[in-house]
Amino acid sequence: MSDINITRLDASSADFNRQLQHLLAFDDADDLEIHQRVLAIIADVRNNGDKAVIDYTNRFDHRAVTRASELELSPETLKSAWNNLPAEQAQALQTAADRIRAYAEHQKMESWQYTEADGTVLGQKITPLDRVGLYVPGGKAAYPSSVLMNAIPAKVAGVGELIMVVPAPGGETNELVLAAAYLAGVDRVFTIGGAQAVAALAYGTETIPAVAKIVGPGNIYVATAKKLVFGQVGIDMIAGPSEILIICDGKTNPDWIAMDLFSQAEHDENAQSILISTDVAFLGAVELSINKLLPTMERAGIIRTSLTTRGALIKVSDLNAAVDVANIIAPEHLELSVEDPEALCKNIRHAGAIFMGRYTAEALGDYCAGPNHVLPTSSTARFSSPLGVYDFQKRSSLINCSQAGADTLGKTASILARGESLTAHARSAEFRIK
Repeated sequence: MSDINITRLDASSADFNRQLQHLLAFDDADDLEIHQRVLAIIADVRNNGDKAVIDYTNRFDHRAVTRASELELSPETLKSAWNNLPAEQAQALQTAADRIRAYAEHQKMESWQYTEADGTVLGQKITPLDRVGLYVPGGKAAYPSSVLMNAIPAKVAGVGELIMVVPAPGGETNELVLAAAYLAGVDRVFTIGGAQAVAALAYGTETIPAVAKIVGPGNIYVATAKKLVFGQVGIDMIAGPSEILIICDGKTNPDWIAMDLFSQAEHDENAQSILISTDVAFLGAVELSINKLLPTMERAGIIRTSLTTRGALIKVSDLNAAVDVANIIAPEHLELSVEDPEALCKNIRHAGAIFMGRYTAEALGDYCAGPNHVLPTSSTARFSSPLGVYDFQKRSSLINCSQAGADTLGKTASILARGESLTAHARSAEFRIK
């Protein structure tokens, strides 16, 4: 098998910015045919409820469901999945769940208020969402870690009811996913998937309750459906391909760095793995490690395509220049594999998750470190954040005017309202002026 030919860039090149933008560009344009197909499915589910969901489930998942009640798994089924897990898997899931929950507890927003001199009280009231839908991929894919990462923050936030949907092709479910749902406190589970599951969660059916927000990963049909129901419900994000950016000073074992690059490249052919270093010899050493280790990987073909088409090794003059490049990329995952990661981190402005030091593999964040692995991709870390407890809480403003406050504020509001020619606004405030 031939060696991988990975793109090499030099930040000192006059053409570097154009080359970098070309590397980062990803054509995620909506497929019009998929868009129209999903719109039709949403309309069908909205108009025909359970019947439409059953029809699509039987057609796409090769099932023979006759009643909507057959789509729901019993609490006993979830508990049994947990009880029957091999001890090693159960312990790993429990450890991950405990760490995710402990981290999430630190994220909870609390209500607050303060009183002004005239007795007027201003504040903010925090309330959890009433009901949330969690989409979990099914079939060959089994992502118990995603169940924990999405469900536990929702439960810590105080969400009243958490509804999980997971397709069951041929009627088959994944025991590890069901065990994770039990452990995370998922309230109800329906074995449906695709755009029809998203539509059912958004609009509700006779059997499946409507939710306030939909979270969780899925294929292009699921992502398109989430886009189209946004506004009717909230969504977490539209995630693009996985990404990792590593800044290394050349003193970490090159095999470690190569495997860290693989850890995201193995997700799919469009994943992006980039290494930045001040040491050109180290970039070469990592390239040798990549070609040495690739034949040992189960998903070698996917990794090869990912690294060849979207990967890069970037030479920079110093670590400050590396930070500048990182802030342009705004990666989903950023490893600072350097002697003093804290110093470097101070200047990082855009990243979904930052992995500090030589011993912090990105994979630990995917499963059990504690922080959420649902992260902004495609440079959206410039304006968005990891999924967290705050995504399942709402803020309401509190205003309680004293009589004196109504008098003072009323005069100000009256002037501004009349300036906008909104007389009813002005008079509403003026009625309360002494």
